[in-house]
Amino acid sequence: MRAHAKLTLSLRVLGVLPDGYHGLDALAVSVSPPLDTIEVVATHAGEIALGLSGVTGTVPATADNLVVRAARALLRRAGSDLGLAISLHKGIPAGGGLGGGSADAAATLVAVSSLLSGAGRVDRAGLLAVAAELGSDVPFCVEGGAAWMRGRGEQLAPVGPLDAVTVLIVVPDFRIATPDVYRAWDQLGGPSSTRTIPAPPAVVHLLPELGNDLEPAAERVEPRLVGARAEVERVTGRPFLVAGSGSSLWTWFEDAGSAEAARTRVEQDLGFVAHVGVTVPKGVEIA
Repeated sequence: MRAHAKLTLSLRVLGVLPDGYHGLDALAVSVSPPLDTIEVVATHAGEIALGLSGVTGTVPATADNLVVRAARALLRRAGSDLGLAISLHKGIPAGGGLGGGSADAAATLVAVSSLLSGAGRVDRAGLLAVAAELGSDVPFCVEGGAAWMRGRGEQLAPVGPLDAVTVLIVVPDFRIATPDVYRAWDQLGGPSSTRTIPAPPAVVHLLPELGNDLEPAAERVEPRLVGARAEVERVTGRPFLVAGSGSSLWTWFEDAGSAEAARTRVEQDLGFVAHVGVTVPKGVEIA
């Protein structure tokens, strides 16, 4: 399974909900690369083993990993004692604001569901219910494409299909934890970002400008983000937004050639990892 990254084109935080989560009005798309790949094989009953490779960073290979939790949750809903051997190759950076953990959980749910049969099979509604229990981004990553994310993120309103958008995603040499950013947003009094970039033609009918209300909080948590963005904008000549809660930065280009040229400048001049990606119609794809 290919698990595609989630890129939030526009993120507005509406406040704190009664359950303690933050209310969102966000426009998100699936994009690739970067992507993760997951292979799930049925094994001995009751056993779930996880192997990691790629850009693993601080991703744990334990029962705390969202992949293992997703597999257990779906098997529990199905009433199955199926054992699993899961191989996860990471290309989406953890702590980059690109929904890597949620994408992995989504791909795991789809893969495990395909192994279940007969009375144990979980329908799409049941799969999405499990996804929502695992995390606010997981339902979007299951469905993929392009959608408004509302509520705490689990309420989806698809807006696709859209014309493809070419994006440049830059990953600085530091990471940011999402809970820390939301905590900082609260401490700052719930700021709304005033920084915007023009929307690409494919989504301008939905929003003329794109912004991210989590930028001030992400910059509070990780002050190096301000300098990193300034340097990326200097070498590319383009405005960038923080991706989700950070630390990744992103912008869009009219064509892949211009994006590739900018990627080369970022990697050569700044030493940051950068990806030229394109929006894709699915969050999870069979490899």
